[in-house]
Amino acid sequence: MRQRLSQDNGAAMQDDSQIHIPPSFIALYTRASGRLGIAREALLQRYELCEDLACQLVEQAQQLYQTHTPSEERVLRQIHAGLASAESGLDASEARWVMLRLAELLQWRSPDLGGDGDGQD
Repeated sequence: MRQRLSQDNGAAMQDDSQIHIPPSFIALYTRASGRLGIAREALLQRYELCEDLACQLVEQAQQLYQTHTPSEERVLRQIHAGLASAESGLDASEARWVMLRLAELLQWRSPDLGGDGDGQD
């Protein structure tokens, strides 16, 4: 019985993440066949990185809007340009997702970046 409990606990520990990854992010890593192109753990790590980055950029975007760039669209485009640079550590689809998530957090209209889909739920 003990062994069974520890096995059950082990299974629960492996799948104990309560983080909901939105379909818009999962889609970044879903192949045409409908299967994920990366391991679930890697997907979770990339999602946490992108979500944290979007949340951290809220204050910066608000400051830019209030002091330097009185256009929500221009602020988001400038931030996207930085995210899309090679130095950011994000690929192009992640940079787009972070910018769209940032717009959602700010309740700003997302600029058209010319990709397929809107990247939001």
